Amino acid sequence: MTTAVGTTYENLIVEVQNRIARVTVNRPKVLNALNEKTVREIHAAFSSLRDNDEVGVVILTGSGEKAFVAGADINELAVMTPLQGEASSKLGQAALREIETLGKPVIAAINGFALGGGCELALACHIRFASENAKLGLPEVGLGIIPGYGGTQRLPRIVGLGHALEIITTARMIDAQEALRIGLVNRVYPQNELIAQSEKVASEILSRGALAIRYALDAAIRGMETDLTQGLEREAGHFGLLAATADMHEGLKAFLEKRKPTFTGA
Repeated sequence: MTTAVGTTYENLIVEVQNRIARVTVNRPKVLNALNEKTVREIHAAFSSLRDNDEVGVVILTGSGEKAFVAGADINELAVMTPLQGEASSKLGQAALREIETLGKPVIAAINGFALGGGCELALACHIRFASENAKLGLPEVGLGIIPGYGGTQRLPRIVGLGHALEIITTARMIDAQEALRIGLVNRVYPQNELIAQSEKVASEILSRGALAIRYALDAAIRGMETDLTQGLEREAGHFGLLAATADMHEGLKAFLEKRKPTFTGA
């Protein structure tokens, strides 16, 4: 892969090839734990990818074979005042919201421990694939705190309130197969196949209409944040906007002509 032009980070590696960006949290000595600097770099990296026309899909993973992201930096949490704690939560929420609303599919390749802030990071992604050795959980209540990067909001929306509250209140880790069973991850792969399989799905997504994908993501994500009536109204509006695009006409024409479409994003 080639490193994305003009981006240098202390705790991330950002690479782009064939319109697929791979963002790797790179703090293997601390199991890729999220400190403030890393959270800020994640926000900056995804903000940059939002406007990068050479990127259509993002794969987010962790460095090494042990951890995706093993949690937040406990040393930072231990000395926080109430005001600092709230500010830290809002900082993480903003970074993860940048991922969730990117307008391009983000695949979490969960290659090991995804705990606390790491699990919340995965929850903000649109698709989650896990390696067979992955462990996921929100252990915060065992530390006397709660998930602060959106875990109390996204987890119930993804797996349902009952599963979410069990995971949150017991603070226990679940393995990849249980995560698959409850819908927390989409698929489970052997560790050595995880990235390749993620790239395969990313390539499949890239063959589709980028504008349609952007609008579909927006309709689904924003729709989950409102009631059904408003969600349907948003969907109808996006459907109408896409009817004016060259991509829609190309997609329908290609179908009728029994050929693969050539989308241009216009």
